[in-house]
Amino acid sequence: MKGRPVRWRRIISLYLPISIILLFLLFPFYWTFVTSIKPEHELYGPTVTYWPQDITFASYKKLFGEFNFLLPMFNSFLVATITTIITLFVSILAAYSFTRYEFKGKGILMGLFLTNNMFPNVLLLIPLYAIMRNINLLYTPLSLVIAYATFTIPFSVWMLTGYLKDLPLSLEEAAMIDGANRAVAFIKVILPVLTPSIIATGVYIFIQSWNEYTFAVLFTNEATRTIPVTLKNLIGQLGVQWDLLTAGGIITIIPVCIMFFFAQRNLIEGMTSGAVKG
Repeated sequence: MKGRPVRWRRIISLYLPISIILLFLLFPFYWTFVTSIKPEHELYGPTVTYWPQDITFASYKKLFGEFNFLLPMFNSFLVATITTIITLFVSILAAYSFTRYEFKGKGILMGLFLTNNMFPNVLLLIPLYAIMRNINLLYTPLSLVIAYATFTIPFSVWMLTGYLKDLPLSLEEAAMIDGANRAVAFIKVILPVLTPSIIATGVYIFIQSWNEYTFAVLFTNEATRTIPVTLKNLIGQLGVQWDLLTAGGIITIIPVCIMFFFAQRNLIEGMTSGAVKG
């Protein structure tokens, strides 16, 4: 008899709140998917249905057939991938320099990287727009890569600096005693240990570039539009194309879900490796 009150208390205090939170978090994704597979007479009908009576994938066919959704997907993937590679390359070298070398202005530079994240990115819109127009990069994927690097590099440097500070200098010193120079020690010793942290930072950069809208709407045209801008164009003055909008939303989150699925172990290790250990 004593076990029942304890079990009910555990259900009420633990499982019930977790179930409510999960329902609150997952229901928008469920409703988006359900809306994307509804036929028009259910989608715009007077009765709200929580599961379609006649499942149809016409919205997905229309999205890729008539709407040519593959082009913005390719543009988003191209921009996000290049931004991730460039940002990681620059951030890893910068973070290594900040943690392994002493030089004048080191504290000031780190402070600038930190304060850069205190201001909204919209403040950079007009200066970057003028720069891109003057160097003839406007409406090209490269303009977005440069724009995204302005806010992904500072934050990535801070993340990787925290991770590198946790790595003892003895790892490199042992490799250098064995005859390796600093570059070889960095590539063969530090990078393998830093892999989970690099993956965690890379996932952050990719998601930021994949979902960014403000710069994309100003720096792209019809040929170089990314997914967020394309989905926003489905919302017009005469109404919202809910079938295409929800189908596009489902397609958009699939690459991110796949990335989290394959990188979840390294992602968790990377996010916790920079934590303060007692």
